[in-house]
Amino acid sequence: MARKFFVAGNWKMNTNRKSACALADGIVHKLDEALVGKADAVEVGLCPPFVYLSDVARLVTNGRAKAWLGAQDLYTQDNGAFTGEISAAMLKDVGVHFVLCGHSERRHVIGEGDDLINAKVKKALAEGLRVILCIGETLDQRKANQTLEVNRRQVQAGLAGVGAGQLANLVIAYEPVWAIGTGVTASPAQAQEVHAQVRKLLADLYSRAAAEAMQIQYGGSVKPDNAAELMGQPDIDGALVGGASLKVEDFVAIIAAAARVA
Repeated sequence: MARKFFVAGNWKMNTNRKSACALADGIVHKLDEALVGKADAVEVGLCPPFVYLSDVARLVTNGRAKAWLGAQDLYTQDNGAFTGEISAAMLKDVGVHFVLCGHSERRHVIGEGDDLINAKVKKALAEGLRVILCIGETLDQRKANQTLEVNRRQVQAGLAGVGAGQLANLVIAYEPVWAIGTGVTASPAQAQEVHAQVRKLLADLYSRAAAEAMQIQYGGSVKPDNAAELMGQPDIDGALVGGASLKVEDFVAIIAAAARVA
């Protein structure tokens, strides 16, 4: 069975309550038109800031088309004295379906290490949440020919202790750090090369069947004018979109590109 495309918008620390609701409403009301009968082949997700999850949750289903609600992060514990953190139970309580783990900004700005990211992945999966595990090398690492080594380490560390039976709820997003928010995009060939390497690694860690079933998104300056070519590569199964997900027309155009490729 062919893998579905998964296009998710990561709003990061952007929007206010009014603009978050307007953005979600605008996207959802254009989904049917964008998907052109391919709703079974393309999944859509929205990751607003924590404080607007409840507001966006009320808008992601409008009776015609649906977008999954995602969170940008979570913590590893159920409750307790963890000021500022959000538990899996809290996310599920407001309708969250999936969560990002290990986004480059969590790794390189906030300082999260592989062990913490792995603990978050396992906690989210154990609580029934779907996970997008983000991986990717920096520009210095790419220049040093460490791309494969870095992504291999992040995949292996992120999936440590994750059983084959849990993979159905896991997506990997390859996001070269040098392409996030810079306007520079990995070429389709560069992105495909890493995606193919990641899929081979998954086959080695689990099985060929598991690797073939895994959705692997690309993220990093995805725009309407490059989305179709990127998602047309054999091992690229969608996009994790940053800046372009903050504009209804741009994000819907990326969804439409996935539908055309599908």
